[in-house]
Amino acid sequence: MTETKTIPIFPLDLVLFPRQELPLRIFEPRYKQLVDDCMLGDGQFGVCLIDQNNTINGWNAPKTIGTIAKISKCEDVELDGLQLHIETIGRNKFKIKKIIPPSLALPENYDPYTVEGHKAISDMLEKIGTDAKMYIRAEVELIPEIDEDLSLDKWQNLVKMWKNKIITQAQPQVVEPHALDHVLEQYYLTTDLPTIDYVYSLSALGAKDPNDLQPILESDTIDELLQKVEELMTVK
Repeated sequence: MTETKTIPIFPLDLVLFPRQELPLRIFEPRYKQLVDDCMLGDGQFGVCLIDQNNTINGWNAPKTIGTIAKISKCEDVELDGLQLHIETIGRNKFKIKKIIPPSLALPENYDPYTVEGHKAISDMLEKIGTDAKMYIRAEVELIPEIDEDLSLDKWQNLVKMWKNKIITQAQPQVVEPHALDHVLEQYYLTTDLPTIDYVYSLSALGAKDPNDLQPILESDTIDELLQKVEELMTVK
């Protein structure tokens, strides 16, 4: 039976894959509220790539497929309490079934960077009720993990394609293959026992735009995943 739940949603200009770490600096009041609520609950929220073609009450809208992030650490950056630093790790993928819009529409002259701006937003929240949520929430359906093996041959082919893409894109500058081996070592991607996580990490290294990673996140089978990664690594 498919599991569903209601979670806060954090649209970002990035794609989070399962089991990848994601540190974030939180300064907007709506996302400070989101983190506060998460810390009082199970510490989880949804990370989605921003949908550039849509908005919700004036705010950035999320793509439909995202990844649940679990907060592992939360601390103040400065004594003024205006910024938080959180560390998270990706968990299950999910699909948004229903958006719950934020109670506060995007204000004119929105300013989340200053004390005055924070106070203005706090005043707005008091008018609509401090229990109101400034962030997007959604009813989501959890997506099962890809439970298929990745062969060493297919992994080595992806690595070869990645190296070729980096070398080609760097021209006329010369990139030596051994230098790329050091990059793989740096990101712990030298292995004879590849898993889906290795594919996710290699994809992140090979992408210039987070929109290139969204089709990979949305893949449901190992064959679809490998096809999307090969398309990403193909020199155009």
